[in-house]
Amino acid sequence: MTATLTLADLTDRTGLDVLGHLEREVTIPVIDGLQAQGDLIVVPHADLGEAIILRYQQWREVPRTGIEVLRSAAGGNPHTLVADPGTCHWTTGVRDPRGLAIGALTASAVAYLIHPEHGGTGIAPGTYIIRRQRELGDRWDREASRLVAD
Repeated sequence: MTATLTLADLTDRTGLDVLGHLEREVTIPVIDGLQAQGDLIVVPHADLGEAIILRYQQWREVPRTGIEVLRSAAGGNPHTLVADPGTCHWTTGVRDPRGLAIGALTASAVAYLIHPEHGGTGIAPGTYIIRRQRELGDRWDREASRLVAD
């Protein structure tokens, strides 16, 4: 997939759809650093020394139609990782002491996360850990944290 896709291009290429309130002619930014999409956060592996990609994990090729990385709370909308064939691989073989890692991806070309409510985000070539996001509790209980529910 090229690095200058619009949301319309991405939905046409993958067959995945987004909700009608999203502007389909917007160009999807491609980021090589930290980025969030709803309840997920994409972190460059080099920036996250504590998460270890297991040495003998199994990597799956990410097809153009995608791999569902996470389905939102209560069985809602999925976050789907998509890429051109042969350019991106995904594994859940990640050890994360904080228990937030869902998996890791390595890409030689731009890969995308697409979500019906959030649209698309572009992930530059590299290796990344995809984690759940946490948020702090209310102002009365600052020590408590919970997973972000999308």
